[in-house]
Amino acid sequence: MAKYAIGIDFGTLSARALLVDVSNGRELASAVSEYAHGVIDEALPCGVKLGQDWALQDPRDYLAALNTTVREVIQQSGIDKNDIIGVGVDFTACTLLPVRADSTPLCMLEEYARNPHAYVKLWKHHAAQKQANRLNEIARARGESWLDNYGGKISSEWAIPKIMQLLEEAPEIYEAADRFIEAADWIVWILTGVETRNSCCAGYKALWNKNTGYPDCNFFRALDARLEFVVDEKLGRLIQPLASRAGRVTASAAETTGLAPGTAVAVGAIDAHVFVPAAAIDREGEMLVIMGTSNCHMMMSSVEKQVKGICGVVADGIMPGLYGYEAGQGCVGDHFQWFIDNCLPQHYYSQAAEQGVGIHRYLREKAALRKPGESGLVALDWWNGNRSVLVDADLTGLMLGMTLQTKPEDMYRALIEATAYGTRMIIETFREQGVAVDAFCAAGGISKKDPLMMQIYADVIKMPVKIAGSEQGGALGSAIFGAVAAGAAAGGYNDVFEAARAMGSVSSTVYEPNAEASAVYDKLFEEYKILHDYFGRGGNDVMKRLKAIIAGQ
Repeated sequence: MAKYAIGIDFGTLSARALLVDVSNGRELASAVSEYAHGVIDEALPCGVKLGQDWALQDPRDYLAALNTTVREVIQQSGIDKNDIIGVGVDFTACTLLPVRADSTPLCMLEEYARNPHAYVKLWKHHAAQKQANRLNEIARARGESWLDNYGGKISSEWAIPKIMQLLEEAPEIYEAADRFIEAADWIVWILTGVETRNSCCAGYKALWNKNTGYPDCNFFRALDARLEFVVDEKLGRLIQPLASRAGRVTASAAETTGLAPGTAVAVGAIDAHVFVPAAAIDREGEMLVIMGTSNCHMMMSSVEKQVKGICGVVADGIMPGLYGYEAGQGCVGDHFQWFIDNCLPQHYYSQAAEQGVGIHRYLREKAALRKPGESGLVALDWWNGNRSVLVDADLTGLMLGMTLQTKPEDMYRALIEATAYGTRMIIETFREQGVAVDAFCAAGGISKKDPLMMQIYADVIKMPVKIAGSEQGGALGSAIFGAVAAGAAAGGYNDVFEAARAMGSVSSTVYEPNAEASAVYDKLFEEYKILHDYFGRGGNDVMKRLKAIIAGQ
């Protein structure tokens, strides 16, 4: 009798459920649900205005997406729900929400519905940058050794700066919150009735270490006296490893989702990290880049190195027995969409419609006619700040070299190239610190839909670019973890590596670097590095000064 697993991948704008055959990873059904409120970055649904760099979400959207997508894939597949042995959940991170002890988000309580701090702070909420700056200053002044495990700088996107901002700006919300919890762990809580914390989110986003735990209370007291016992009071020290079983689906969760009561549920994980087993990667040295709204760069190594500007190195952070490294770029798909929405003349839309193609494809086809360097443009990929290797959300985008002859397709291509340069910066930083990068694989929707971008990446990094087999790598990876949580006795697996080899896949498509193009991109990359260091490492802080003017400072 065939057995199945469901992976639920919660992204920035939507959630996707995928039902797969546990024996081989064959995808039987998938369903997507868009969040009704999307990203809340200007005003709450009730009309309360938000400040600069806010990015919130409404957890009711997550519940609706969970229940809708899981029911739909079960119905689509026609299988018996009792043959579904495991469920896995991944989420963007750090995506943090304040909740009561019974798991109720504060924003769902009438008395807090008009307070922005009662809502989910999405991963790209950057309004806690000043708190992140202070945290970094205090950590460096105290000589906190754990700081080097995060590239020497903690991001405003992560848990502790977000909690600091909430405490300082809305202490009543801090007091009302019994727990601060990652959205991945919250969904698992909803499914199982049990609060759990996963090692992936805790390790990469909340300063937890497998060997040493969280920073000590003295550090948190140095941040703010009220934070001295935040770990014990609001977070919790019981951290569970990836692919372990968090619990089983409760009767109430079964009723809303259509799952069978008692179905095994894996502990939560970060969306990017679960892509690794989905791409059948089971060794060190191969970088996986998940391309979407942003880029996440995942690496595994047998050695632990402190790499400047990465998002973290965590023991067993991706797969057991290896150190997992994370780096990233905060703006990829986001700035392509920004360009489409704001920078195109109407006749481009008309021409695309006449040809019967989407505007992105139309622009890609025009950009593909340009040779490397032909436009004379070079851009910095910082439209949403820099995640790696500068870790600075206050940096902004730049495009240099425009003339009256510059066309939209030139600018579009320059934005693609900028993201490739950013990835090369990350690769070179790893290599400089003794972490080998000897293979490269791309995953996510962009990798399947944009051959121009994949070829540019191959040419810029001067390595073949493999493509992950599944277009739904996050959901597939979560399904793999769900199969491991179920265990071999139930028809799943006891070992993540075995499950990855059986259920993960890589496409036959490989983009080989073009030597002639690579030679031109070497020259352009040198110009990118000059701009990168000048604007990003203190040569000229004009981007920060402009932001200060906007803020009225």
